[in-house]
Amino acid sequence: MFVVILFVYLITITGNVVIILVVRMETCLHSPMYLFVSTLSVLEIAYISATVPKLLTLLLGANPSVSFVGCFIQLYVFHSLGISECVLLGVMAFDRYLAICKPLHYNTIMTSQHCIQLASFSWIVGFLAALIPTIFTAQMPFCTSNKVNHFFCDMASILSLACTDITLNIMVNTSVAACAIMIPLFSILGFYVNIIWAILLIKTTEGRYKAFSTCSSHLIVAGLFYGSATIVYVQPKGGRSVEHDKMLALMYAVFTPMLNPFIYSLRNKDVMQVVKKHIRRLKLTRAAQG
Repeated sequence: MFVVILFVYLITITGNVVIILVVRMETCLHSPMYLFVSTLSVLEIAYISATVPKLLTLLLGANPSVSFVGCFIQLYVFHSLGISECVLLGVMAFDRYLAICKPLHYNTIMTSQHCIQLASFSWIVGFLAALIPTIFTAQMPFCTSNKVNHFFCDMASILSLACTDITLNIMVNTSVAACAIMIPLFSILGFYVNIIWAILLIKTTEGRYKAFSTCSSHLIVAGLFYGSATIVYVQPKGGRSVEHDKMLALMYAVFTPMLNPFIYSLRNKDVMQVVKKHIRRLKLTRAAQG
């Protein structure tokens, strides 16, 4: 498991760093869509780094203890980044909506300054919204077991250690999670209803394919992220076991971030062309040196 998780972590970091560098170096990718893609890559690097390094030390049999403050810092950072990604995916859907449904107004609305404001907005909302459940939970008395039954400090595993009524905390946490997940989700669905309708009105098959191809990567990423997040944080727990929740957490906290660079690179002609150009340039440089 250590080898598998380490491999996934390194692939995730490398893939997202490559996307950030490619977008930064190539002027042809200096567009709002790729600004948001590179912002998503930064989020993914921070998101997976909030949990995996500690998980790797646990798999090596190192000291499994974590301080009270350290546990809540991990809890806050992890959920802040998760909410930020939810909002950013909504912003990216808005960008695609403008590009396809309002093409004549796109350059006027999506200026560089506006794009930076929207990207910053997703971070600000995430880190502010996560404060509420974190503060509520940190103020609770913990007087039972001090063993967190998880591979990171997740909300449900910490609440199970409290020795008081947690009904209010569950209501607060569920409300914040529902707002953080469902509001961007419904926004994405609303934008894509308009996008699909606009694509259907395009007369040529080539035009419809080209328009949809710019949205397909975002749809896949949003589907993967929202699917797992909704099951864990919004859907009632019901008969799910702790082990089941751990497996779900492993999927959305570790494996899903690894897929995003591949989805945005392999399914994107612009990115693939830039990557191929740099590979050819690297080969020519090596051949000249040899």
